Amino acid sequence: MIRCYIILFVFYLLISINSVFTQSINVSNGNVFDGEPFLAINPNNSQHLVVAWMSIVPFNYVSIKSKVSFNGGQTWSSEEIIPHSYTATGTISADPSLDFDNAGNLFLCYVDYNISIDSGSVNVRKSSDGGLTWGEAIEVINAHSDPGKYPIDRPWMQVDRSGSINEGNIYVTTMPPTVFGLIEPPYHPYFIHSTDGGNSFNQWRYLDTINWLSGNIISQPTPFSSVSNNGSFNCVYPSWIASQNLNPQFIFAKTNNSGNSFTYNSLVIPYTYLYGSNDDTLAKLSYPLLVDPTNSNHLIFLNLLKLHGDADVFMWESYDAGISWNDSIRINDDLIGNNKLQDLIWADFDTDGDLVVSWRDRRNATDSTFLTSSEIWASVRYKDSISFYPNFRISDTIVAYDSILAYSGNDFMCIKMRNDTLYSVWGDTRDGKLNIWFKKMNYSGEVISIQQLSNDKNLKINVFPNPLNNLIEIQADKIIQIIIRNTNGQQILSYKNLLKENVVIIDMSKFSSGTYMLNVLTENGEIFKSIVKK
Repeated sequence: MIRCYIILFVFYLLISINSVFTQSINVSNGNVFDGEPFLAINPNNSQHLVVAWMSIVPFNYVSIKSKVSFNGGQTWSSEEIIPHSYTATGTISADPSLDFDNAGNLFLCYVDYNISIDSGSVNVRKSSDGGLTWGEAIEVINAHSDPGKYPIDRPWMQVDRSGSINEGNIYVTTMPPTVFGLIEPPYHPYFIHSTDGGNSFNQWRYLDTINWLSGNIISQPTPFSSVSNNGSFNCVYPSWIASQNLNPQFIFAKTNNSGNSFTYNSLVIPYTYLYGSNDDTLAKLSYPLLVDPTNSNHLIFLNLLKLHGDADVFMWESYDAGISWNDSIRINDDLIGNNKLQDLIWADFDTDGDLVVSWRDRRNATDSTFLTSSEIWASVRYKDSISFYPNFRISDTIVAYDSILAYSGNDFMCIKMRNDTLYSVWGDTRDGKLNIWFKKMNYSGEVISIQQLSNDKNLKINVFPNPLNNLIEIQADKIIQIIIRNTNGQQILSYKNLLKENVVIIDMSKFSSGTYMLNVLTENGEIFKSIVKK
């Protein structure tokens, strides 16, 4: 969520000014703060992963960074820093989300704002080379689109890959922030979409409407969304208005026609059971909504619920496309009523309908509050099963509480599941600083890879000419192997440099015109770069 990161930035300067400014402007190891990672997997190539996150960057305040892997997370490209839209000091980028279309184009959505100049916007950028480089920022909605409401916080993005008439549509939802001062009610969630592949975005609209309003009490009605394989856009948002329901509720909204009209249903949770204002306010609350890729009528909704005195992870299901919802299921299997707080929920369906749910867990902590040690845990339910398998730990260590976790910017983790393999990213402070960690593992719990993504080597490479006609010269220290992939991440050339020469010339005369990904393996590490054949 948008928050003021001035305190974090000052803290960063105080403890690390000597070491940071001797390094590159791209702070490679995240000396204080890397937060809210988002992970995307190419639907055409499960080895092609992209991660984006927020990071403090010297002279750039808080920026979005991204990295790419073309081998399932074994190695990663160098960090790419997304430039700000505003040049004034104090500009902050936050809340990244990523998604691919079926053609392999990648889209990045985020908010860029500066309270000192009363400006901000939600932007989308497109990458045609798998995330190695990014195009210009396209404005989705700005701080003054709805005067006085500043509708630019927590933008979630979904890309339609359904193969329906809505194929390729890009949907973005937002809400009002807190950092621009007091915003008068009523409060609304917002809906914006693109029908031309992100080249432009249509006029925004309120996601809520008469009889389905969010109301005057919940000042930040965050929408969570998902797209069905039949081309419908589905969303939930919180509501509390007495004329609609005496107690708080979630409202489910759905459109089959790109937002021209919506249908609505209630998802009511008893107020006394809601995890809310009377509890630990530091807990990171999320309530993902997902659609089963094998059954567009099957949806799941997750949230924290206090049925047993402490916040547990619960799930609701619908088998009629959101019209009705089954009773909740408790997913974390620690002792009921043990007074241990869970938060930071995320989830994903595999392409075959298997489901994974992850969260930050404190079952092994010594205290009962947010201010205690934690781990990342998960559970899997196989398609057509009625029960979740026993919980298992994703993180490889229990991490002591650090005060930086109380700040905003650490509100979400992300998990993906493809071909019975789990890919997860989260922020923790095991080394005394908030860094982004990546882990790849099988359902069985077998660890395939665990890496600190925000730790980066500054490897150098020269490639010319670029764009090229036929020949391309690659210069790097002690080259071992060169791999060229197409935009879907498929390998189309591999050259092993047995003599480890520093200069290699590749003949691309038989390649078609277009963009390619160059992967150069050296003795010091791996380098990725986008190249263009004329």
